[in-house]
Amino acid sequence: MKKIGINKAVIAYLFWGAVTTILNIGIFMLVVKIGINYQVGNVLGWLAAVTVSYFTNKVWVFYSKYMGLKNTIKEMGRFFFYRIVTLIMDFVITFIGISLLGINSFIVKVVDNVVVVV
Repeated sequence: MKKIGINKAVIAYLFWGAVTTILNIGIFMLVVKIGINYQVGNVLGWLAAVTVSYFTNKVWVFYSKYMGLKNTIKEMGRFFFYRIVTLIMDFVITFIGISLLGINSFIVKVVDNVVVVV
């Protein structure tokens, strides 16, 4: 792994974290806007965000080397596995906010992303 300064890594991590958060919310809202169930939007937004997060963190945050297809698939599988908790949180928070409390889906999704990040 290439040695980088902590400030550069933190800035890259925060930048790509913001990009993936916007992607997650954007896909969620697009799916809701076209009339598909919001939980489908959760899954699609999560899949896109986690996929982009994996590759951007690997390449531009941690400068991790490519170690072959087999190792990449294993590494990506672990990355997705540990992120499943965030998908479960997405389901619970949006269900409570949208279905039970009737709060605007955009507001719920933004709050959801803040809670998940924290």
